[in-house]
Amino acid sequence: MALLNFRKRDAGAAAPAPVNPQVEAFLKGYSIEVMPRTAEKVDTFRDLLPEGTRVYIAHIEGTPIDDMVATAARLAREGYPVMPHFPARIIRDQATLADWIARYQGEAGVEQALLLAGGVDKPHGTFDSSMQLLESGEFDKAGFKRLHVAGHPEGNKDIDPDGSMKNVEEALRWKQKFSERTDAQMALATQFAFDAKPIIAWADNLREAGVTLPVHIGIAGPAKLQTLIKFAIACGVGPSLKVLQKRAMDVSKLLLPYEPTEVLTDLAAHKAANPDFNIESVHFFPLGGIKTNATWAIEHGGTSTVPANAS
Repeated sequence: MALLNFRKRDAGAAAPAPVNPQVEAFLKGYSIEVMPRTAEKVDTFRDLLPEGTRVYIAHIEGTPIDDMVATAARLAREGYPVMPHFPARIIRDQATLADWIARYQGEAGVEQALLLAGGVDKPHGTFDSSMQLLESGEFDKAGFKRLHVAGHPEGNKDIDPDGSMKNVEEALRWKQKFSERTDAQMALATQFAFDAKPIIAWADNLREAGVTLPVHIGIAGPAKLQTLIKFAIACGVGPSLKVLQKRAMDVSKLLLPYEPTEVLTDLAAHKAANPDFNIESVHFFPLGGIKTNATWAIEHGGTSTVPANAS
C-alpha cells in the first residue's frame, strides 16, 4: 500500500512528472541504507519503502551491537531483507565476529552482509580488512547467501594514499577469486559519486581486468547541496565532486536541493544501450533523510522487485 500512498496527490496539486522508463527499469530492485538512530525516528518503514526492499544497516563506530541487532529484527518483522554492515576494524576478534553473526541470524534471520574495512584508522583488534573477514570462514560456515564488498569508482585515499587505484584494484582481484570459491552470491556495493562518466569508465575497466562481480552503484539521495558537499569531502569522493562544486557556483541552483536525476538518467541510458553493463542495481545513501529519499525513489519508478539475476 505504501507504493499507492506515494502516488496520491491533493486535488489542487500539480500532476507528477512522467516517469522515465529507462530510469524506472534501472531503479528496479534498489536498496537503501539506514542507521539505528535514524530508524528509531521512523514509525513504520511500510509507509516509506515497498515491501522487499533490501535495507543495509550502517554500523558506525560506537553503535552497540544490541542496537544493530534490534534494528535488523525490527526491519525483518516489517518485511525487509536486511544487510548489516560488518566493519572489520571495529570487530575485536573471530569470537566476536561469530557472536555477531549468530545474533543477527538468531534474532533477525539475517542471511546477507556488507563486509568492509570500516572508517576507523586503528583496528580495535585482529581484523583490518574485509578480505580477512571473508578468510575467517565464519560467513560460509553460517550459510550466508549474499556477501557484498565495497567498491570505489573514484579510488580511496585511505587505501591508496598516492591517489592511484593500485591497492583497490588488487583487492578487487582477490575478491573476484574468492567469489569463485564461495557458495554465497557476491557483489560490489560502491561509494557514492555524482557523475556518470567516471562510473561507466570504472565499471568497464573492471570487466576488462577480469572482475565480473555485479555492481550495486552508490547514489546520494536528494539533499541540501551544502550537506552533500560536506559528506562528499569527508568520504573522499573524487572527480565527480566537481559536479557539486559547479552547481554551488550557480546562484540560481545554490539553494535548491540536489536530486540524483542527471546521474541516474545517464547511467540508465547507458544500461539500456548496453544490456551487459555490469551495474545491475542502485544503492541509495539517504543523506537528506530516508523519507525524502524513499519518496523520490518511488516517484521515479523505483520498486522492490529484485531482478531475477541480481546478487
